[in-house]
Amino acid sequence: MYNIMKAIQLVLILFLGSILLSSCNNQQARKPISYSSGSFMKESVARNKKLIAGEESKIEAIMKSDTAANYTASPKGYWYKYEIKSASSDTIRPKKGDVAYFDYEIKDLNGNVIYTELELRPQTYLVDKQDIMMGMRDGIKLMKKGEKITFLFPSHMGYGYHGDNRRIGHNEPLMTTIFLKDIKPETEARSKESEKIAQPLVTPEIKE
Repeated sequence: MYNIMKAIQLVLILFLGSILLSSCNNQQARKPISYSSGSFMKESVARNKKLIAGEESKIEAIMKSDTAANYTASPKGYWYKYEIKSASSDTIRPKKGDVAYFDYEIKDLNGNVIYTELELRPQTYLVDKQDIMMGMRDGIKLMKKGEKITFLFPSHMGYGYHGDNRRIGHNEPLMTTIFLKDIKPETEARSKESEKIAQPLVTPEIKE
């Protein structure tokens, strides 16, 4: 009886061993899954190129229809025209550390007003030391005191994908008109108007 039980155990061990061996032989090595192929980045770049091309096409249509104006293309990727151009030989323009005093309004590309000049007043900007719309940050430095310029900004020069979380939608190109009222060195501005720019300079919050 003992020998029979031992024989049965041996058969079972051999049977299980053969199953395990067969299973191991049938398994194939698997390559690790990789997400670093760059396909996502390529798709994202392609979408952004398509978006920019569409916005630039709309801007070009505006400039073609505005036959009385002479638009200038900025190397930064936006366009602008003078509403009022200074005849002065003065070459002073806002530079880093200056304080720029200006009024402005924002429209969409169809000319619908998003923010009026009145509700955005007053604007006091410490040049290149404050965070404002990228296009305005660059555009203001092109201006002389007393000039008024309308800028056509693609969305990447405006508020980008997120908009401003108020009235400007995501990926919205903008038509922005700026009137530069004055330019002062920071030290002079602080001594004359310390109460207004003490904390540092900020633009007013727009209330709905």
